[in-house]
Amino acid sequence: MIENFSFGCLCVIGDVLLDQYVFGSANRISPEAPVPVLLHSHRRAVPGGAANVAANAAALGCRVNLVGVVGTDHAADTLREAMAPWKSVSLRGLVEDPVWTTITKTRILSGQQQIMRLDEERVDVLSPETPDRLIAAGLAALADADVLVCSDYAKGALSDRVLAAMIGAAREKGIPVIVDPKRKTFEAYRGANLITPNRSEMARATGLPLNTDTEIETAARAASEQFGGDVLLTRSEAGMTLWRRNGESLHAVARRSEVCDVSGAGDTVVATVASVLSAGEMLETAVVLAATAAAVSVSKLGTAVVTREELSRELHSTMSDAGQLATIDEAKEIVRNWRQHGAQIVFTNGCFDLIHPGHIGLIRAAAREGDKLIVALNTDSSVRRLKGESRPIQDEIARATVMGALRDVDLVVLFDEDTPLETIMALRPNVVVKGADYTEDQVVGGDFVKQYGGRVALVDILEGRSTSSLVKKAREHDAHNAPNENTAVFSG
Repeated sequence: MIENFSFGCLCVIGDVLLDQYVFGSANRISPEAPVPVLLHSHRRAVPGGAANVAANAAALGCRVNLVGVVGTDHAADTLREAMAPWKSVSLRGLVEDPVWTTITKTRILSGQQQIMRLDEERVDVLSPETPDRLIAAGLAALADADVLVCSDYAKGALSDRVLAAMIGAAREKGIPVIVDPKRKTFEAYRGANLITPNRSEMARATGLPLNTDTEIETAARAASEQFGGDVLLTRSEAGMTLWRRNGESLHAVARRSEVCDVSGAGDTVVATVASVLSAGEMLETAVVLAATAAAVSVSKLGTAVVTREELSRELHSTMSDAGQLATIDEAKEIVRNWRQHGAQIVFTNGCFDLIHPGHIGLIRAAAREGDKLIVALNTDSSVRRLKGESRPIQDEIARATVMGALRDVDLVVLFDEDTPLETIMALRPNVVVKGADYTEDQVVGGDFVKQYGGRVALVDILEGRSTSSLVKKAREHDAHNAPNENTAVFSG
């Protein structure tokens, strides 16, 4: 899961903003004009725009090189102070321009209700040398980056020339390019791997309706033709849709949460996608995690970050399958969902006829090898072929019920074959676990999982513990205590 990801480094370039919040209570109308009077209580300043993308990525565990333009003003100092908690974000790429005003958005709130917003900005007034300085800073920041993020708020930092230079350099370096777009059309982003428009941005750029899944796919194809990459459409409470040039689509919806404020949710999405890609995970996994992160983000007041711990808790809460018994087809769908959430899938198998401490030790050790544990049980007919007609002691449903009740077990499946090879091939776990009484070459399915980068884990087991020994001991006990023909039996 995400708590175990090894995140890399992002280069985030774009329009850096300062978001300020002025809080108070408005309980009366001004006698001077029909406007509310706010009794001020406190104020707060947080990173916005590209700076918020950087902060969100840092909160997940990335190193970030932030590149953008600031003025030589008090707001720039305040922005640097707001970025101070994020020690893994380098601000060396912030280019100071004396004719530029650090873009500031000040929101006035009474309680949690926004009364008004005051914007301070002078766009498209960069000094002539600033674009060259911005490109130089961007190329330096790109040197050790694993992903390039272009956060375009259409404020002037990301000119066509800056975009072309940065996207071209990232392509030469062979790293993904993600763009959060604000242009009227997407041609300026040619060469990017992925753009993340919202509904209004997509509709404006394509001129197409977005009411149904079919319409969204048509619009995404039209958008892709403008710049040549994949499209991730954010759809507010409806989740998000990933359209890929190979024709595949993925619709991701997170668990519904109460929407408090949508400010900065798009920044959280692009930061999460980029961060997960920097960890070497698939784009589909990145999208599912981003949908969950966005749901957490909108539940907070104001522009906010989502930490790795918060996202991990939310992911675990949405993935609770509580040891259910599933068919192979059901299990394949559950495993697909787990994998998209970034989970490492662990598999072990056995008859597990009478659960004993040896079994418990094996299950606990197996669970420590990854995030989600599948236990495959031999069916009754399979057990009889392996153990004889007197086994199993408990039928397959009883065994599955007991196994599924164990805290460390996330899913239980049954297999009717003599070995679990077909089940392993269907579910493609990351790790196959057996006891240390096996050797790795004896583990069924071991060679198969290693073909796609999986592994075999051999775990210590308790000696002298087996169902067969328990059955033998019980039968010897029954035989010793059974009445014989010389024993008088009284009742009364």
